[in-house]
Amino acid sequence: MLKKLLIVVVEPDPDRAQSIAEGLRGAGDHDIRIIAEQTALARRVAELRPDVVLIDIADPSRDILEELALASGPSERPVAMFVDRSDEQLTRSAIEAGISAYVVDGLRPDRLKPVIDAAIARFHMLQQLRAELAATRAALEDRKIVDRAKAVLMKARGIGEDEAYALLRKTAMDQGKRIGEIAQQLVTAAGLLGR
Repeated sequence: MLKKLLIVVVEPDPDRAQSIAEGLRGAGDHDIRIIAEQTALARRVAELRPDVVLIDIADPSRDILEELALASGPSERPVAMFVDRSDEQLTRSAIEAGISAYVVDGLRPDRLKPVIDAAIARFHMLQQLRAELAATRAALEDRKIVDRAKAVLMKARGIGEDEAYALLRKTAMDQGKRIGEIAQQLVTAAGLLGR
């Protein structure tokens, strides 16, 4: 942890919360906020906009785990969850909910820094994978639209596939747009004209 982080600790027990805060201070100069109440957790976390959320639950149920995970925004920030006991299904639920680090056997101050560092690294890795997946899906959709647009041009103009693609590309360059945008416009227009 190189920069000063805003870390939200979700812990109802004041003594445990204080122990966690002290452990975090020992790991670096961080702004630490403690949320003891789990009611309106999503709103409170959203208001604080923390860099990391740390949740300490002694004995989680699946419902509590999912509620806390959703409230803490694991798709928006790294979330480290410490539990005293777990089972395979709870672990799976935590990972599926997007928890960056799920640590069984409770929270120990000497483990805070490496766990938070790992949670941050895993979060950024997952964010990159999500972005790559979204880009790949968009490229695939563009490809499908371009193929449909080429088919429309081939039928309407009686030209080959290479010529249809060249026409789409030239039109896109002339208009300063992506080929996918031009293809989408052509497919939409052809649909309106019943072609």
